[in-house]
Amino acid sequence: METVEMNSVSLKRPRSEDDVANADEIKRQKILEKSQAGNDSGQSIETVTEQPEDTKNEIIPNEESEEQEEEELEDSDEDGDPESFADMMKHGLTESDVGITKFVSSHKGFSGILKERYSDFVVHEIGKDGRVSHLDDFSVPVDDEDPSEETFTVLSDEDKQRLEELQLFKNKETSVAIEVIEDTKEKRTVIHQAVKSLFPGLETKTEDRDGKKYIIAYHAAGKKALAKVRTATDPRKHSWPKSRGSYCHFVLYKENKDTMDAINVLSKFLRVKPNIFSYMGTKDKRAITVQEIAVLRITAQRLAHLNKCLMNFKLGNFSYKNHPLKLGELQGNHFTVVLRNITGTDDQIEQAMHSLREIGFINYYGMQRFGTTAVPTYQIGRAILQNNWNEVMDLILKPRPGAEKGYLVKCREEWAKTKDPAAALKKLPVKRCVEGQLLRGLLKFGMKNIISAFGIIPRNNRLMYIHSYQSYVWNNMVSKRIEEYGLRAVPGDLILKGATAVHIEEGDVDNYTIHDVVMPLPGFDVIYPKHKIGEAYKEMLVADNLDINNMRHKIRDYSLSGAYRKIIIRPQNVNWEVVAYDDPKIPLFTTDLDKLEGKPLPVLPTDGKFRALKMEFSLPPSTYATMAIREVLKMDTSIKNQTQLNTTWLR
Repeated sequence: METVEMNSVSLKRPRSEDDVANADEIKRQKILEKSQAGNDSGQSIETVTEQPEDTKNEIIPNEESEEQEEEELEDSDEDGDPESFADMMKHGLTESDVGITKFVSSHKGFSGILKERYSDFVVHEIGKDGRVSHLDDFSVPVDDEDPSEETFTVLSDEDKQRLEELQLFKNKETSVAIEVIEDTKEKRTVIHQAVKSLFPGLETKTEDRDGKKYIIAYHAAGKKALAKVRTATDPRKHSWPKSRGSYCHFVLYKENKDTMDAINVLSKFLRVKPNIFSYMGTKDKRAITVQEIAVLRITAQRLAHLNKCLMNFKLGNFSYKNHPLKLGELQGNHFTVVLRNITGTDDQIEQAMHSLREIGFINYYGMQRFGTTAVPTYQIGRAILQNNWNEVMDLILKPRPGAEKGYLVKCREEWAKTKDPAAALKKLPVKRCVEGQLLRGLLKFGMKNIISAFGIIPRNNRLMYIHSYQSYVWNNMVSKRIEEYGLRAVPGDLILKGATAVHIEEGDVDNYTIHDVVMPLPGFDVIYPKHKIGEAYKEMLVADNLDINNMRHKIRDYSLSGAYRKIIIRPQNVNWEVVAYDDPKIPLFTTDLDKLEGKPLPVLPTDGKFRALKMEFSLPPSTYATMAIREVLKMDTSIKNQTQLNTTWLR
């Protein structure tokens, strides 16, 4: 099997999101009429099966918070016309910048539109038992312990707002009085249940005032009681039936929202902390995704009620179990992808898809791993490993060319001018971003204690930088390995026996194929290939002022143990079909929600103006679907390349 070098093939993508404002839709239609496609130059297309963009359509009236305002700020200030965005993205990364340079197949590449609609990309989680998650049941388990349906509707929006402010100590009131309009014992009971069920930490009592009955809500034991009832270990004060599993598992179907954003929205509406939710992996935003979620001591009834409140979310397939979910427990994800307006011949498509099924693709870390701006995340990771904390601070905060939110640009300019964390922070309305967190840390600990200031950033975000550096090294080394030895196992390569890596010996080389070979992410607990690539690892780290034999850091969090990763992935359950269509907006397959709602299959013309490639495949965790699609199309998946090509194409 031969390897081929990267060549530049046009990837055409639309500009507008689904359901945007009329003005944007009109512009999009003009482009479609003129060019029969569009350009979504502001969106990343990267998709990783286990991890790692925003419409504000899930918020109902009167649901306001500081976090919501920050989300609106993050979603505003969108990029302008495709030419100006492309100009800005000249400073972004291309695949070759992060070591992605090889293909394994020999077919000729062709172009297509990926994610013209977010509904063209559907991800179904595969659980540890091999079962693919589907939303196919809205029913709620029958439980005599559940409150009545009236519990969820008896309180007015104004009552809920006042009760939430009381619950969260947002005002000076010590209680909230709710008048019982139709005074019966049953009605009072429902109001008592509603307050206690929907607002953990509040107690209620009945009082007579001027001949009228009122339900009085109040804090039973001050702020400590609230803190107690809203933790992951004890989220509810009222009793939970012993016969019922403590965790409600459900399937979350979401559109155009990433997993953490979805959980934050659910926690707001349920008035609980996000840490009582658990899941096996995070999913893309710009896609339709279906995955299992577990939540501690929230009833299926309450969860099902959210289906009436939220758009672009659906919850179903409820069950009670005694355990939460754990990150990484999944077997992988199943993808259904539509590439629209393809240019490839039937023979090209057959060759590409047969190669994907039989050989696979190089298991590169995709572009999402390295950021989208002129300062790649791997550079920050390298500075952390070098213990160069001034460089870390500078890389995160300094002005950078390219596409960024306006408020971030102003914040960086202020920092460059004054080096004053307080002044820079004032320019930053969104404080949850990494820049805001670091500035807060510098304000708290001072400029001479950057390590502690950096430590304010959540641990996962901090580790993301050093993992990015490991990924950068791995990509480069794998490209060198394939260039040097091709697609065959050779003596000195590494394979896994159980969890232990061993070298392939000369006499055993015929017992293994390229699909058995792994390469290490650098660390203190891995071994390296016994051929030229082992030396290449050392040379690359030496060039970065790092010692491959000493990957322990004086700060334990930043010590790298390393890991092993297969260099070629062969997707499972690969299927494909070429279909014709006329309308770029028509869906080309039905989703779980379409099936539940009884929507018919789309009727497609036999001889349409456009052709689309519908493809399905399953991938294990930690693999990037766009790297599989890259192998099919033979394209550079970086935003920089997409926008430059699409801008030319739109003229």
